[in-house]
Amino acid sequence: MFPLYDDNPSSGTALITVAIIALNVAVWLLVQGAGSDTALIHSLCAYGLIPGELLGRVAPGTRIRLGPELACVIGRPNWLTAFTSMFMHGSWFHLIGNMWFLWVFGNNVEDAMGHGRFAVFYILCGLAAAAAQTFVNPSSALPMVGASGAIGGVMGGYAVQFPRSRVLTAIVLGFFIRTLWVPAWIMLGYWFLLQFIGGLPSLASEGGGVAFWAHIGGFAAGALLIFVMRTRQRAMMRESIV
Repeated sequence: MFPLYDDNPSSGTALITVAIIALNVAVWLLVQGAGSDTALIHSLCAYGLIPGELLGRVAPGTRIRLGPELACVIGRPNWLTAFTSMFMHGSWFHLIGNMWFLWVFGNNVEDAMGHGRFAVFYILCGLAAAAAQTFVNPSSALPMVGASGAIGGVMGGYAVQFPRSRVLTAIVLGFFIRTLWVPAWIMLGYWFLLQFIGGLPSLASEGGGVAFWAHIGGFAAGALLIFVMRTRQRAMMRESIV
């Protein structure tokens, strides 16, 4: 199930959502070299979150191979990577997919809490996502990158705030593609269930792949934070429009 757009109008321009998208694209182009091998690997090693490095479980100087001739060298713990990692991506597809989800769901969540609160909300969800993945795989030596944990928080907030809003969703089954309007709570609940099922095997492994527990941690954080960060006036205004 892939969201195309929702039927939930916003009352103003989602300035922070647009700014976050622009920042991620700028980082991908200017810092990560639009995916060129050398720039990409350097950015993953320098700005990605490596749980084993952060917690001191992997010895400094250890080389972690990420490609035939490319490797990260583990350094000393750098807590800033918990922040910088949420603006790094591993590929064009990774970037575009994350930014699309943010575009679909971010404007309404920002509308419910205002620009400043939404910026704080987004960062807190990203940090919660990083903490969840680090807790599950504390000795992992592979860099974790991507905005999907923070965006998972946006989706969690949306599911709580606008559960009855409808989302036009593309359902892909092989070569069969169909679009269908579904309530937000079903679409986002299905997404969360997939993350949980996908994350179960990683509980017994330190391997790489998709950081499912970052998605789960971000979603849970967003679902909780929306209660304290939304503003009553804006919430009531949104309900009157919908």
